Amino acid sequence: MHLVHDLFQLATVTHSIGRALSFAFGMFWEVLWALILGFFLSAAVQAVVRKSEMRRLMGDDSPRSIAIATGLGAASSSCSYAAVALARSLFRKGANFTAAMAFEIAATNLVVELGIIMALLVGWQFTVGEFVGGPLMIVIVAVLFRRLLSRQLLDEARRQADRGLLGSMEGHAEMDMSVARRGSIPERLLSRDGLDATAGYFVMDWAAVARDIFGGLLIAGALSTIWGPIVGPFVAVISFVCSIGNVPLAAILWNGGISFGGVLSFIFADLIILPILNIYRKYYGLRVSVLIAASFYAAMVVAGLVVDLVFKTAGLVRTARDAKVIEASVHWNYTTFLNIAFLGLAAILVYRFIRGGGIPMLRAMSKPMPEHGHGHAMPQ
Repeated sequence: MHLVHDLFQLATVTHSIGRALSFAFGMFWEVLWALILGFFLSAAVQAVVRKSEMRRLMGDDSPRSIAIATGLGAASSSCSYAAVALARSLFRKGANFTAAMAFEIAATNLVVELGIIMALLVGWQFTVGEFVGGPLMIVIVAVLFRRLLSRQLLDEARRQADRGLLGSMEGHAEMDMSVARRGSIPERLLSRDGLDATAGYFVMDWAAVARDIFGGLLIAGALSTIWGPIVGPFVAVISFVCSIGNVPLAAILWNGGISFGGVLSFIFADLIILPILNIYRKYYGLRVSVLIAASFYAAMVVAGLVVDLVFKTAGLVRTARDAKVIEASVHWNYTTFLNIAFLGLAAILVYRFIRGGGIPMLRAMSKPMPEHGHGHAMPQ
């Protein structure tokens, strides 16, 4: 009897794992072309925008600087860990702290690939809600920092940041492969340096978020019902998944009954997952990390509630609980044709990256760059 019971349990576990893997592959296949497109567009932008120029444009916490920081973040990498590391790097090199935080929020919540994937999995209403709630969250954080971030705390944060304690994706944040040559944006992008830089950013951004994408897809296969904008961020905190990896989980939460605002709050919360909270402590000290966590959480909750209320009043809240949570399935439809086409583009970029000597850069993604050389060019 014990043997039969053990075999039954093994079969149950095997079936559950199989279903989780099937869900993971099915959802990954559904959004693959969008991921490639989003990372390609992000890589192209990063190839022509130098980090030194970013620091210059983020010198204070004026509305103009915050808006610029938001725009630069939205055009940047969608990896939360890389965004957090780059925000500290910008702060250490002269960028305003609040502007750096605005950049960080935008880099994980307002990127193109996130919006496309949300539209594909949970509906266009969530994409619109994300791009309304994201800037609202940045405004709330900026206001809170003006009231709560004293000169003493800011000096404390700068001293701690200058210690250079390691977090995650340090090398990725410091590398600057952007094109130095002059010329129009198309000329710089289509130059040899521009193509190499685009390929480099494309591959490294994929490498940076791969664990979060696949982790989120696997967790989504087994996640059950949670609800409410106040609960949403807590789910994200304990899920250990960031950025795009949160979208499949959000689809499960939406189908399970979580509110519209709760889904948005959950997506916003990729910047307060436990590993990143620990990185804030290392980067800025305990007191400032607590302020960041509390301000971000408050902004996520308020943004989720406000967007939920506004969208309900305007009749824009999605009512159907039919987010795409599908098992492994490949058919000759538009998704498959788009995936094949964009996989061809990805193959070209990966080939150029490898041929250009990019493998050593992958190994250096989590290692800090030498203090004397924050610029890093693609190996020729």
